[in-house]
Amino acid sequence: MQVISNEKKIKFNKRVGQYTSFISLLVLGGGMYISIAHQDLFYYSFAALVVGFVLSQVGIYYGNRWGRKPTIDERITTALKGLTHEHTLYHYTGPVSHLLVGPSGIWILEPYYQKSTIEYSGGRFRQKGGGFLLGYLKIFAQEGLGRPELEIRADVSAMYKWLQDNQIELESPDLINVALAFFDPNVTLIPNDCPYPMVTMDHLKSAIRQNKLNIAPAIVIAKIKQALPAEPVA
Repeated sequence: MQVISNEKKIKFNKRVGQYTSFISLLVLGGGMYISIAHQDLFYYSFAALVVGFVLSQVGIYYGNRWGRKPTIDERITTALKGLTHEHTLYHYTGPVSHLLVGPSGIWILEPYYQKSTIEYSGGRFRQKGGGFLLGYLKIFAQEGLGRPELEIRADVSAMYKWLQDNQIELESPDLINVALAFFDPNVTLIPNDCPYPMVTMDHLKSAIRQNKLNIAPAIVIAKIKQALPAEPVA
């Protein structure tokens, strides 16, 4: 398997996460100091705490994706190690963040860090359980699950539009596959009637290999590879 990464973007976003997290601590600390030492300046302390909280969430977002080791791209690459050399994995170099193309088809890979229980029901993904600890993590230490169904829809649309813009004809957007990969091996996944594979990272490769139906024609795969970068972006 060939791997094409945008190393320049990865390094830049890592720095953004580091700086944002550091600044958020300073702002939160300043807000706490004002609230204790200058209680008459309540509105200033409140504003500082709000800004600090927002910055901390930005820092968590960037830190999860580009600050942790191994990074998202490294973990996905490791999980897919062993796929045939006809496969190419693109990190931040195409219309979506993580794209795999090859004999197994076109795959958009959606990574998630969330813990506890993730259930798909009624067309939506929900994070359940965890009690007080989960509530704390959602607010201060971990991204919320968000709306994966909307993110998936947006990424599939972006991929399909990119194909059209590059004059690559795909019979149907249904030939664009999506896999949700969860990093935490202890996460509980309840897919029910989910139309996409929901797997932990160590089962991602198996889920992709099992795809036998939604496979784009070889000529389409070849054209996609021709239109995307052939070398890592340094």
